[in-house]
Amino acid sequence: MIRIHPLSAERPPANMAMHIASVPYDVVSSSEARALAEGKPDSFLHVVRPEIDLPEDVDPYSDAVYDQAKANLEAFRSNGLLQSDGTPAIYLYRLTRNGQSQTGVVCCCDAEQYRSGLIKRHEFTRPDKENDRTRHLLVSETHAEPVFLTFRDHQTIAQLIEQDTQADPDTAFVADDGVQHECWRAGDSDAYVQAFANLPAMYIADGHHRSAAAERAARSRMEENPSHDGNEEYNKLLAVCFPMTELVILPYNRVVFDLNNHTPEQLLEQLRTVGTLTPTDATNPPSRGQVCVFVGGSWYLLTFAPEKIDLSDPVGSLDCALLQSLVLDPILGITDPRTDKRIGFVGGIHPTSELERRAGTDGVAFSMYPTSMDELLSVADSDLIMPPKSTWFEPKLRSGLFVHSFSGS
Repeated sequence: MIRIHPLSAERPPANMAMHIASVPYDVVSSSEARALAEGKPDSFLHVVRPEIDLPEDVDPYSDAVYDQAKANLEAFRSNGLLQSDGTPAIYLYRLTRNGQSQTGVVCCCDAEQYRSGLIKRHEFTRPDKENDRTRHLLVSETHAEPVFLTFRDHQTIAQLIEQDTQADPDTAFVADDGVQHECWRAGDSDAYVQAFANLPAMYIADGHHRSAAAERAARSRMEENPSHDGNEEYNKLLAVCFPMTELVILPYNRVVFDLNNHTPEQLLEQLRTVGTLTPTDATNPPSRGQVCVFVGGSWYLLTFAPEKIDLSDPVGSLDCALLQSLVLDPILGITDPRTDKRIGFVGGIHPTSELERRAGTDGVAFSMYPTSMDELLSVADSDLIMPPKSTWFEPKLRSGLFVHSFSGS
């Protein structure tokens, strides 16, 4: 059974929420964060990307950066930009993009359930990013950004959400990217706790590094506390939990910046050995098992040969895995896409013209068909790991709308 908990949330005043809420730390670089936060002292980027308040040459993993995060958090609190709701509660958070809405339950989950596998993952984490978020947590003693979780649809939870979102939201704004954000406080938190107890598992959709870091921070505090009983606030992960059928996964496209000593014609000939290749005016593949390829100034549709797809393998049959095993590794020499500097990844929120621009005349771009939620859950349920950069969830949660302190616990 899944255990969730109400939280004593710290939240921005409703009239300040749109100015405080920021994109998550991991969708912008330091330089991009500096630009976004310029002239915006109330942006939560000052908390999740605190290096922007230090000289540009500062080591982003230095003690000064994490101390700055803590200082900025305290300034937000003392200036009234984060205010405690007092009584623990469950909340609801709705995001609407292009007429498509998804409504999540804001709560705390158990770090222990991440350890035991009831909160399931589908990606590996990078040690440097995991270390960074762990230090951010331990120094600030605050879960500053929620993890994005999903679960198989559940009728009682859906009814509770429907009931609690009939009233006007207590916070509502449209962000600069056009996404509408709305928040409510749930009427009966215990009802959500009881309903979630009927779920056999939840799944990390986005936020694997935050999840791993929260568990590591909890374990560190647990080892320092001889009276640990599992109910401490540090043992809880801040999360927003969405029903799976409301979520939209966009493709995560690939660009290789050179052709590995092939000419465009030679590369096309190599691609014909793994499937059917035809010229196309399309820049997005129409179905699973296909990839659109941009090389030499033209687009082609590559359809993987059926005999090369093992549908019994939930990982190996994914389009991104097929591209890696049949094209990127043997033809283009990309053996480890997590570390190879010759490959770049472009989220599906960007137009395919960005792929053309980045591939240029010397590289090749691959426009992917999006991974489905069923594929993601199948991989997680099999205790397997997807290839890196398999999914791009949109819209992204905004940071700063819900904060969970574990100071003193």
